[in-house]
Amino acid sequence: MTEYLRHYSVMLKECLEAMETGREASGISTFADMTFGAGGHTFAMSDRFENSQVYAVDQDPDALKNGEANILAKGKDGKVILLPMNFVSFPEWCEQNAMEGKIAGILMDLGVSSHQFDKMERGFSFRADAPLDMRMNYGDDSIPTAADLLNDLTEKEIADIIFNYGEERYSRKIAARIVELRKTKRVETTGEIENIVFHCYPPKDRHKGPHPATRTFQALRIAVNEELTVLEKVVPKLIPYLAPGGVLAIISFHSLEDRIVKHAFKALAETETMQILTKKPMTATEEELAENPRSRSAKLRLIQKSL
Repeated sequence: MTEYLRHYSVMLKECLEAMETGREASGISTFADMTFGAGGHTFAMSDRFENSQVYAVDQDPDALKNGEANILAKGKDGKVILLPMNFVSFPEWCEQNAMEGKIAGILMDLGVSSHQFDKMERGFSFRADAPLDMRMNYGDDSIPTAADLLNDLTEKEIADIIFNYGEERYSRKIAARIVELRKTKRVETTGEIENIVFHCYPPKDRHKGPHPATRTFQALRIAVNEELTVLEKVVPKLIPYLAPGGVLAIISFHSLEDRIVKHAFKALAETETMQILTKKPMTATEEELAENPRSRSAKLRLIQKSL
């Protein structure tokens, strides 16, 4: 798994403008990108701001290997520093490296990269039958895969994951069918789950709107990677490392993430040390949507540290 597929940098113009706001207010040109992915946002920040340093975080082995190669190819060695970790560990890294008050802008793009969706063997997509993995860090065997969860959890636990993280109305029916299947064989592939979910929907609803399996696959991915728990933990812990005037920008892609970001920003703004810059989340322009339909669900929220 070395070839890293193309990825569209969502709301790039708006993100760079947010980082510019932080740079102008703080007078600092140090930035952080919490989800390096294919490096689009990271390299754009490095190119935009002269004499800048960008710390980029990723836990995906494919992204890290591709990123190190691109850093060298683009002559960014020392200008872009790639840190192999889940972004929940970034505040601890900052503390160890005396980064308090030294970052002009922090960007978090919470979307799953196109590479992860399009590399079928990663198990994020139901477009082809593949192993049910879904781990962002597939190199860490201590992390249970989606298959592990579906084979080891109780029917109620599976239903709760699908309902709470996917907001799927047929969650109990889907969980029951999964448990029924695993009585005869281990649940192993994306195709098995796609087939179960598809047939749990009434025939009249199977071809309306998004594919019936979309919500269930989202829920399993969130559960495997503990995405919402990690997000809740990390947002307030990033603030000490912003310089006065620094900006935290977060792009979310579904209502559960956006709700966490909204509430976290509201709580931070009540401390009087932070100011929300986006009363309502920013969304992608029509021009961007024409180029990248996946941007449709993106919501960008900004908060700035007081001077």
